[in-house]
Amino acid sequence: MKLHHGWNKATPVFDDENLISCAGVVPLMGLAEQTALSDLITDKVRFKTTRVKSAAANPAGKVGSIVAGMAVGADSIDDLDVIRSGGMKRLFGAVYAPATLGQFLREFTHGHTLQLASVLRGHLVNLASRCDLLPGAEDQVFVDIDSLLRPVFGHKKQGASFGHTKVAGRQVLQKGLSPLATIISTPGSAPLIAGVRLRAGKAGSGKGAATMVAEAITTARAAGASGEILVRGDSAYGSSEVVAACLKAGVRFSLVLTKNSSVTRAIDTIDDKAWKTVKYPGSFEDPDTGELISDAEVAEVEFTAFPSTKKPVKARLIVRRVRDQAKLDELFPVWRHHPFFTNSTEKIDAADITHRRHAIIETVFADLIDGALAHMPSGRFSANSAWAICAAITHNLLRAASTLTDSTTMAVARGQTLRRQIISVPARLARPQRRPWLHLPEHWPWATQWLQLWQQVFSPRTGPPLPA
Repeated sequence: MKLHHGWNKATPVFDDENLISCAGVVPLMGLAEQTALSDLITDKVRFKTTRVKSAAANPAGKVGSIVAGMAVGADSIDDLDVIRSGGMKRLFGAVYAPATLGQFLREFTHGHTLQLASVLRGHLVNLASRCDLLPGAEDQVFVDIDSLLRPVFGHKKQGASFGHTKVAGRQVLQKGLSPLATIISTPGSAPLIAGVRLRAGKAGSGKGAATMVAEAITTARAAGASGEILVRGDSAYGSSEVVAACLKAGVRFSLVLTKNSSVTRAIDTIDDKAWKTVKYPGSFEDPDTGELISDAEVAEVEFTAFPSTKKPVKARLIVRRVRDQAKLDELFPVWRHHPFFTNSTEKIDAADITHRRHAIIETVFADLIDGALAHMPSGRFSANSAWAICAAITHNLLRAASTLTDSTTMAVARGQTLRRQIISVPARLARPQRRPWLHLPEHWPWATQWLQLWQQVFSPRTGPPLPA
């Protein structure tokens, strides 16, 4: 592209009251209203005592403003001012200033964040009944749990402390806050956030995991998961509490166990002939023998976990072993073993591949870090907790909107892609004969998907909003 001549004589002026920089927020917030987000907030989030009386007024409108700003790409409280630009006030009522929203977030306590977390779960259920968010939920649904460490700086962040995280594949000690998240997905869907709980940076990864898993399972069933549910997690969640929560809920589990002496002894009992090659991407068949050539093998052994507790659990210990690439010159092969504990009925190689797909939760974390969780914007711990839950509500709302575009590619697209193609679409507001028109850019590459979303949200056949 080349700029035309004469622009050095042009005069830019920010004075258009009818120009909208993010027209995709209109159908998105329309979908939020149809799925009773405001009603859920009004019914569940209640402030009995406040520091500033006006700060807690109209929580539904303020949370809606935060969600709309996050959908556009705001990653701090000041960035929420984007929803007041141009003609946005002509499209929406109760558009609040960032200072008001920041004051509102600072009114949150631990109890209020629990109330907002119940809004997240209830809204996810409403979204699932409005959109096909979990295709194949009648067959199999996955619940994944994991945590991350978001770095913070300075001395005024409540709850900030040093915790372990990985940077470039290495364990480092970093000061931050640690959100624990559970997600729900099916083999054919994008992952949805069932719960987010903010913790101190030094908190153990498995702290509160059993409760989070139980809530996620309940939410998954309420959202239409009538088939088998499999809970997946890494070694931080391979605990007796999490396994007990899974068994109590009647679901299957696939959890990594921390390697200890009993696990090592169980691995040593596996016969060399029991190892089976796994077909991973990159593996191939020998053209002469037809034998599968892969750098990973799996085997299983019956194992009793948590023998020192009141309720030991007997299930399958599936072990994946990989040749140690740092010791290829050894006379005998040196293997690294990766065990996980499961009561899945899948074949051993399929169970291993299914377990490794637990990494899908990392895509959710990447979306959140690329959006609202780029920063922890407040000095108050409860305000940051509420901010993280609002980010989860926004994530699920974007996922629901992407399914209504009827585009297979867009249904599993990243949040940044959805913001660029669907949400941040410039438009000009006009009112011929008092009827609102949005004039959008000609030749917009994703106009078909955008209009499909608009028609799905505002078509008369969509019916009235769902009850709270």
